Amino acid sequence: MRTPPQMSPRIPFSTLARAVADGAQPAELLLEMHRDVLAALGGSASVLLERLVPSGPYVATSGRGFTDLGGAWLEAADAERLDRLAATGPALATLDGLAPLQHRLGSSQALVVRIAGPGAPGFLVVAAPAAPAPEALALADRLGLEFGLALELARLGRDAAFHRRIQEVLLVFSRGVSGTLSLDGALRSLAQDVNTLFATARTSVWLHDRRAHKLMRHAVSDGDEEARTIATDSPEPAARGMRLDRAEFIEAGGGRVLIAPLRGWRRALGTLVVEGLPPDADEAHLREAAYEIGRQLSVAIENVHLLAEVMQQRRLLEDIFNSLTDLVVVVDNQLRVVQMNHAFATRASSRAPAELNQSLEALVGPEIAGWVAEEEAAAQEPGGAARSRQFEDDRLGGTFTVTVTPLINQDGDPVGRVAVARDITRQMRLEAEREGLRQQLAQSERLASLGQFVAGIAHEINNPLQGVLGHVELLIDGAEVARPVRATLRQIYQEGDRAAKIVRDLLVFTGSRQMGREKVRVDRIVARSLASRRAARARAHVEVTREIDAEAPQVLGDPLRLQQAFVNVLVNAEHATAEQDGPRRIAVSVGRSAEGMVRVAIRDNGPGIAAEVLPRIFDPFFTTKDVGRGTGLGLTITYGIIQEHHGTISAANAPGGGAQFTIDLPAAE
Repeated sequence: MRTPPQMSPRIPFSTLARAVADGAQPAELLLEMHRDVLAALGGSASVLLERLVPSGPYVATSGRGFTDLGGAWLEAADAERLDRLAATGPALATLDGLAPLQHRLGSSQALVVRIAGPGAPGFLVVAAPAAPAPEALALADRLGLEFGLALELARLGRDAAFHRRIQEVLLVFSRGVSGTLSLDGALRSLAQDVNTLFATARTSVWLHDRRAHKLMRHAVSDGDEEARTIATDSPEPAARGMRLDRAEFIEAGGGRVLIAPLRGWRRALGTLVVEGLPPDADEAHLREAAYEIGRQLSVAIENVHLLAEVMQQRRLLEDIFNSLTDLVVVVDNQLRVVQMNHAFATRASSRAPAELNQSLEALVGPEIAGWVAEEEAAAQEPGGAARSRQFEDDRLGGTFTVTVTPLINQDGDPVGRVAVARDITRQMRLEAEREGLRQQLAQSERLASLGQFVAGIAHEINNPLQGVLGHVELLIDGAEVARPVRATLRQIYQEGDRAAKIVRDLLVFTGSRQMGREKVRVDRIVARSLASRRAARARAHVEVTREIDAEAPQVLGDPLRLQQAFVNVLVNAEHATAEQDGPRRIAVSVGRSAEGMVRVAIRDNGPGIAAEVLPRIFDPFFTTKDVGRGTGLGLTITYGIIQEHHGTISAANAPGGGAQFTIDLPAAE
């Protein structure tokens, strides 16, 4: 037997005392104590074994000389042997029959010291020490007390930290309630914080509805928003918790559930329910913590309920005020804003922050502010009443009907004004669109009725006209008797052919001719239309600029008719620029509209379209040209062709001068 080593002067007790005085962390303290144990007792390694869960295995909570402390070191049943060996004091034990522990230690014998302290017993095990002398055994006996004190110090530190976290959770809850006056939102945050603090599966808060004799789930940590209601006499945990005085563990749903009652000064408020406890949970510790949380939560809930009763009527009035879609603002006699609803604040803050005590003129246009000031003066007069007026206000962004009413206090004195602005922008736009649609419908009806009339006349004229042209052509080509008047006959033929062309245009306008349909690229048709008028534009000194989107989709239609429609508009634009003394320009663009239509825009820099002409510009036979320079059918035919292609054509005066025709055609599927 070898002599035990000289004991180090740094015995564990001095380490413990010095560490406590220096405020060392428990983990650092235990590692220091393990080092002193090995220096004092010898051995290759030391480990502290504790049972964290009642009836569970023993695990290593600290040690020295091991690379891995994880997993179970000793089953509960096997620990009885070590408990018997160390019952009367430290003992050098043979580890036969304890193969897992022997394998972990790498030794067949170990010095076993029972750890003193509350809770489940633990062991300090020193691997392969020398045969201990009596002094070493006495020191080892004291080690149980020293490690027990260190573990108790660590436990107290954990408890203190845990209770600080509880206070932080309750402080956050109180601030949430005070800041938002919303109990449900604060309870949801509390349920999540408690669930994280307890490391459980789910935490929920149930509150008692006295009138309905029901319990309602107001918050749950897992985000489940489904409303749940149970009767107060239900066997569910939330209902059972209302009948308790302190927090308790119960069996429910195949597992242990912690329930804590929420009690006010005079009545039960509800229940805190904690489910899915971790397997190593300290039930006594959690029960005490749940009771403390429930007690302080009850005080907060009771205060919130009292405050809610006081604020209920005010909240109702504020909710009604802020639910109005009309813009409402209240000003004093100096036109300083004293109150506004959400609708007004949202619209007024588009250019400047909408805040109380501002001048009304800082939030609305000067026209409205000036009118309200006039109304203020009128309100001071006896019999002052509400007045209304319509305004277009850029600051509020729209058209409004503003009504101003005197604000009278309890003594009957005017102390300000209440202005209510109703947004009628959409209504005005709808009325404008309705008027436009009404005009389009009238135009379509006029063209439809006129088309039926013209179609009949065109067919009746076309038949005899073709006969006349045929006979004139025969006289010109073959009759000797017609030679002296052949020049006159050619003039007759030209005028007759001109009349026939007018008839053909009328037939196009009425849709009597069959239209072919195929997928075509509008940009190419526009290019051909421009090319066909190149010589005429050159003679008239008209410059064309193009903006063509080659990625514009195809359309389904007749390319020849579409080209005819574009040419008609181009000719109209060329004639309009002829009145210009300076440069003559036409801008053509092909692209996509916001609605996904293929858009062709043709703009000229001519004098534009007179207001009285614009509504009739697509009417048949309507023209502003001199007699003999136009038939008034060009734009009418274009209108009919675009209609046949299920598109739209519109004419307007461009902002920079001149006229613009916009053609929208549906893209091919």
